[in-house]
Amino acid sequence: MSKVWFVTGSSRGLGRAFVEAALSRGDRVAATARDTGRLAGLAAAHGDTMLPLPLDVADRDAVHHAVHRAHRHFGRLDVLVNNAGYGLSGAVEELTEEQLRDQLDTNLFGPLRVVQAALPLLRAQGSGHIVQISSVAGVAAFPLGGGYCASKWALEGLSEALAQEVAGFGVKVTVVEPGSYATDAIASAVQAKEDPHYDGLRAAFAAHAETLDVGDPAAAGRALLRLVDAERPPLRVFFGTQGRPMLRQVYADRLGTWADWAELSAEAHGPAA
Repeated sequence: MSKVWFVTGSSRGLGRAFVEAALSRGDRVAATARDTGRLAGLAAAHGDTMLPLPLDVADRDAVHHAVHRAHRHFGRLDVLVNNAGYGLSGAVEELTEEQLRDQLDTNLFGPLRVVQAALPLLRAQGSGHIVQISSVAGVAAFPLGGGYCASKWALEGLSEALAQEVAGFGVKVTVVEPGSYATDAIASAVQAKEDPHYDGLRAAFAAHAETLDVGDPAAAGRALLRLVDAERPPLRVFFGTQGRPMLRQVYADRLGTWADWAELSAEAHGPAA
């Protein structure tokens, strides 16, 4: 039986690749975007199997309306993909509070709003799969990305708790952690006002970015189909080849540091009662 999808941030990048993959195999998709004009070609090609919906995930009422309109239109929701988001580039010292609040409003509170609108519907039907698009930056922080990393780390914690809360209702949760892909994500990122003290770091990071083997969005779309079809999908999964090698060292370093300072940890506990 074909699945019914609700995908945020569908007009470009990975979100569009996810929508195209689902439609290509005959699934039905409610595709949301702030500018639905960018979805016109897809909508014309796929007719009744695609429902384009205008949505800014920062608007709670609009989120509720879009989720329920999609449910009424298709009669159910099987896969919820929280993909809408954007990058924020800047050293922590450079960020304004407004920039960080806006980042969290979209990247963290946006998925929260969608989940809270959809969960009563998923719970009533006794099934559903919530896919949260995080990032490799959701498990390892990098310089000049503190605001973006904060939003994705928070999404990871929220989603891990959510998975445990909704398992009894037949609802699955997966956090997808993509590496770099050939999209316009970097070009669309918000840039904090630059302090020249961090120019050297910016140059080094830009040089490193040039060396990355970026992924193909269409391949990510095909991978997501396999993920949502899995009987027992994982709580977390990397998309792309960058995550595992990097995170293997990150976690080894963390475990080593905790072990090196275990004596201090015990001291901080105080004497046994």
